[in-house]
Amino acid sequence: MTDHVAPTPKQPLRTAFAWLKSEPAVLILIAGIITLAIIAPQQLGPSMAFTAKSLIEMAPYFIIAVGFAAYAKASGMDGLVAKAFSGSPVVAIMIAGAAGALSPFCSCGVIPLIAAMLGAGVPLAPVMAFWIASPIMDPEMFVLTAAGIGMNFAIAKTIAAICMGLMAGFITHGLRHMAFLANPLPQTSSDGCGSCCTPTFDRSAPVNVHWKVWNDPVRRKEFSTDLADIGWFLGKWLTLAFFIESVMIAFIPADWVVSAIGAGNQFAIPLTAIIGLPSYLNGYAAIPLTSGLLKLGMSPGAAMTFMTAGAVSSIPAAVAVYAIVRKPVFFLYAGLGIGGAILSGYAFQFSGGVL
Repeated sequence: MTDHVAPTPKQPLRTAFAWLKSEPAVLILIAGIITLAIIAPQQLGPSMAFTAKSLIEMAPYFIIAVGFAAYAKASGMDGLVAKAFSGSPVVAIMIAGAAGALSPFCSCGVIPLIAAMLGAGVPLAPVMAFWIASPIMDPEMFVLTAAGIGMNFAIAKTIAAICMGLMAGFITHGLRHMAFLANPLPQTSSDGCGSCCTPTFDRSAPVNVHWKVWNDPVRRKEFSTDLADIGWFLGKWLTLAFFIESVMIAFIPADWVVSAIGAGNQFAIPLTAIIGLPSYLNGYAAIPLTSGLLKLGMSPGAAMTFMTAGAVSSIPAAVAVYAIVRKPVFFLYAGLGIGGAILSGYAFQFSGGVL
């Protein structure tokens, strides 16, 4: 008879450390919280509250987006989407750019959908067009922007969203033969991406969509598994992103930002694309902030750059994108977003702030 050997106290610790090693987002978040508690304990409470508030506000969009991504994979609808965007590259990019500007997804909410599209084998070029255009404008934001800043600005921002999406799509298409873009998503992941980040779509195979996932035990299980995997993977990175954003907002003086991107600074537009990102909360919160900055002397072009660059490359969006794609694709995304925002700012500035 073999005696049962009780686990030693060190075994749970080893298991915990091994789990943290495989979860960099959680590890960095814990390290950030501990560091903030030591060097600025008075900021810990506000940062935690900001993170929680941001996650709560994001929750409805996050749940819908993650649920859609899981349903698309379990039902086979991801293959249908891949088929739609796998035809003529020019047509696909144009459709994706226009659809992105009209979609209701924010910079973080679009991430699960993008992960599902790339995982389904949709070419990177139309995905990039949709990815860049989507967070910049949507119907509700258009109405709020027109009311909070002006109709001309809302129309110009919509045009900028479409143009930035098209530019990103066609540039990506032109670079499609470059080796660094061959595999947008990691082939393997130690961070739990697994089921949501591995391309599985065969374009030559017929697409069979099973819309009633709940009637099939296998697909129902796949849906629940994907829902948990995608939700956990993106949720932990978004939590880290919002925490980092709260710290940056707390320690970067608003007066310094305003002085750096005022109308009197000839480098206001490119500077806005860089230093404006930490102060960009989300598309809706940015409307009154931008309106106030314009009243304080911010140039119209800098305001356009702030709104477009922030939507594409804000801290939460950047961290989330960095988590799901290979580094070369991330840098291409960031470069296209920031570059397009700068061009949009100069175009709006040279038009006299009209269109």
